[in-house]
Amino acid sequence: MMYGFAWDTSTPLAYAISILPILGIGLIVTLEATVCGFAIAMGVGLVFALLRRAKSRLITWPVGLIVEFLRDTPLLIQLFFLFYVLPQFGIVLPAFLTGALALGLQYSAYTSEVYRAGLEAIGRGQWEAATALNLTRAQTYRDVVIPQAIPRIVPALGNYLVSMLKDTPVLSVITVVDMLNLANLIGDRTFEYLVPLSLVGLIFLILTLGCSALIHVIERVLPKRGIALR
Repeated sequence: MMYGFAWDTSTPLAYAISILPILGIGLIVTLEATVCGFAIAMGVGLVFALLRRAKSRLITWPVGLIVEFLRDTPLLIQLFFLFYVLPQFGIVLPAFLTGALALGLQYSAYTSEVYRAGLEAIGRGQWEAATALNLTRAQTYRDVVIPQAIPRIVPALGNYLVSMLKDTPVLSVITVVDMLNLANLIGDRTFEYLVPLSLVGLIFLILTLGCSALIHVIERVLPKRGIALR
């Protein structure tokens, strides 16, 4: 029994049905970690992309090094650093927040490159037209550049969302109670791992297929020439 639930191991089907409510708890944690991590990745990635377009090398070089470090080091090492090293400096974060932050920072390096490619894809004439209209740099990004860049970056951002979803099981190593963690705990109690692990794999397959379908729908709905932000 776990979290007030009991499971029936008489048959594989009964076993699967009995553990679904428990895995549902882990599913919620998995989705929350994905949403929080992706929100961090999108926000921090945009900041990185804009800073790398600055005119001063005193800004672009350090930001570029940070992006390369985040992109070229394993997620697991970054996760362990945040969870085990930061407390030595007096910074103690809850396991869930640590996991979401690690996911967000890792993928912010990827999303920053997506943003940068989307911004650089905007024709030079658009920038010159904004300058001719006496728009500020902030107005140029808000009203001219970003609305045209969004349709270009949605497919790549969607791919990273799916990748992040599939990376959430890594958080189980720092005691985040996600689906994989719960499946292992159920297996430890019943000595039957096939059904819980297979269910977790099936749930991830359904989630990723659903996300991919949603991304394709968004791609078709978004106007190719850009969207109006206001």
